[in-house]
Amino acid sequence: MVHGLGMSHRYLARLHRELVREGAVHSVVLPGFGGTRKPSGVMSVPDGAALLGEALDALGIACAVLVGHSMGAQFVTELAVQRPSLVTHLVLVGPVTDRARARPLAQALDLTRNSLRESPSGNALTVTDYLRCGPRWYLTELAPMLEYRTDERLRRVTAPTLVLRGGNDPVARGPWCAHLAGAAPAGTLVEIPRHRHLVQHTAAHATAAVVVEHSRQDLAIG
Repeated sequence: MVHGLGMSHRYLARLHRELVREGAVHSVVLPGFGGTRKPSGVMSVPDGAALLGEALDALGIACAVLVGHSMGAQFVTELAVQRPSLVTHLVLVGPVTDRARARPLAQALDLTRNSLRESPSGNALTVTDYLRCGPRWYLTELAPMLEYRTDERLRRVTAPTLVLRGGNDPVARGPWCAHLAGAAPAGTLVEIPRHRHLVQHTAAHATAAVVVEHSRQDLAIG
């Protein structure tokens, strides 16, 4: 599982605990996030995806279900393009960046709208992880996030793809997520009603159930 911009593995912990009942689960922290050492220059989405692949190699993992939240959805999408044999299934939770809103101000407003009705525990995790990330690295990585064309890259993904969003998510909006599911050669869209951008935190059990069911169905078909 891969976190989004400014975040770390901590807000994936609830989903991690749900999924570990089904098998081995690894929550990755990318360089510069979660208090880790910051790279000297910009980490592009392809760079981050390559590092993720190297981490899986180091763990001896030859194939995996990749789960990415927000910007993390970009990293796992790119890895699925770079190394298709490594990825059995792809799960994009609250994926970014909506091409109609790929501007810093629009993203800031959407995140603010989300935080006003997000859970207190989710907001606490977000604030503390943002502080650990720091504004310099956050802004450094914001540019690659806004530039990356998730929809275009998904057209090259061969793994079955699940696009999952909270029904009230103002960041990963319905039309954008439907567009992504349509762009993937084998894409499915699922919404969990009444939840927002941190759906994997506030609805961990429901999110895990959808991920597991999707993966099992695809495996049976394949």
